[in-house]
Formats: sequence, structure tokens, C-alpha cells
Amino acid sequence: MPEYILYDVADGVATITLNRPDRANAQHQPLLEELNQAWEDAAADDNVRVILLRGEGKHFSAGHDTSGSPETRTPELAKVGGCIKETGLLELYKWEAKHYLGFSRRWRDIPKPSIAAVQGACIAGGLLLVWPCDIIIAADNARFSDPVVMMGIGGVEYHGHTWELGPRKAKEMLFTAQPVSALEAEKRGMVNKVVPLADLDAEARAMALQIAKMHPHALAMAKRAVNHTMDIIGQYAAIQSVFDIHQMGHASAYAQSGSMILVDHNAIKAASQKADKA
Repeated sequence: MPEYILYDVADGVATITLNRPDRANAQHQPLLEELNQAWEDAAADDNVRVILLRGEGKHFSAGHDTSGSPETRTPELAKVGGCIKETGLLELYKWEAKHYLGFSRRWRDIPKPSIAAVQGACIAGGLLLVWPCDIIIAADNARFSDPVVMMGIGGVEYHGHTWELGPRKAKEMLFTAQPVSALEAEKRGMVNKVVPLADLDAEARAMALQIAKMHPHALAMAKRAVNHTMDIIGQYAAIQSVFDIHQMGHASAYAQSGSMILVDHNAIKAASQKADKA
């Protein structure tokens, strides 16, 4: 049985809930693998017309769980003992290509409409969960941020920033580590709708139920049309290219500190506290 994900199907809607509220739904390997399995189950179930992704608790997701050593978060990486030699870089690349870039791309291309309902903080790795969704409904207290530049890396593994926010706002998000509010995200076209926090679940479900009434093949073709157009423009190739640049950041961080990320805990804590007050 899943430990970190709740899964339910009713009225043609598969509701996937991140269920690690004590850690602000921070993502470690078990949660990500359970989450991917839930997406796969929804994709394979003919009774599911729409997928609704939500997070339990105050925050949608605090991103990747960095409470432990990045080098030992998986058995594969533990084998190289945290040593970022050629073998270590390869293992890190393979792991992130599967669990971050790979999962996000898979979810984005599932031929069923998906909706993300976002409240509170959606930080860094949290963006990898919402950007693949077709529609984002945000509570009025939602905020989106990517403070990974503080860690010596140029941004999270799935580079949706430029596509979702436009180049200048994307640079501001990355350069300053300051969160983008729900209203600003809506203005930029990243969020479809902003609603009061108390109405978030009801509004997201109402939209899911409305879409579930449409013909499933027509929905799949409409989604394919938009996604394929974005790929022709270059989104797919660009995100892969930036993922490779991201891996260079890990090598640079290790060269400076012996760790695959540079963690300025004080700066990150200060940014988090400032975001909480926003």
C-alpha cells in the first residue's frame, strides 16, 4: 500500500494527493515512485477521464527533501560513496533523469487532462509536479519559487521557467529566489485561476468534473495538439538541454565543496521565512 500518496477515483476523476504534510510534502524517492505509480494507474484506467493532483496540509510541496545527504538518497548513488568521479556523475545523471526530468515529462504527456490544485508553498521540486499539469488552480495564498541558485545550481531539473513565466520574470525568479504570487502567476498565464483557499478543492474538483463530461478521445487529441505545438516550438529540446546544464552545476558544486549541492542553510532559511510572511 502507498505510504506517501492517497489515490481515489470517483465520477471519472482520479484524485492523487501528496500525503506527507509533516514534511510539507517534500519529495524523497519513495514519494516520487508512489506518485509516478498513481499517474500510471490513472493513465491505464478507462474509468478515469481527468487527473487531479493536490497536496495535503498547509503547503502543496516544499520541493526535494534535502534533509539527508544528496549523495546517499538512493542505493545507486550510495554505491559510489558520494564520490563524484565519472561513475558518480553518471549515476546522479541517470537517477535525476528518471525521477525528475523523466517523471515530469511522462506526466505531461499522459493523454488525459490533468489539474493541479496548489496552496501555500510550491518550491523548486514542487514546480516539477505542477508544470506538467494542463491546468493549475491556485489558492490566493499560493506562491511559487525556485531558490536553487542559492545551492550553486542554475534552477530545478525541469526548466519550465521560461515557458511558464516569460524570460524576464523567469530570470527574476531564479536570480532573486523570491516567490511569485498566485496573482502574478495568473497574470503571466502560468495559473489558470486564483480562488480563496477555502474554495480550492471545490473549485478544482468542479473543473475536473466539467472536463470529465467531454469526449475522452477529443480531450486526448486537444491535449496532444497543444503539447505537440509546444514541442515544435522547441520546448522538449530546450528542457533537455537545460537539464544537461543542471548536471554541470552539480559537478561545479562538488568541485567547490565536496557535495553535489552548495547549501547555504542560513540563506535558504531566511528566504523560506520571508516567503512564509508573503
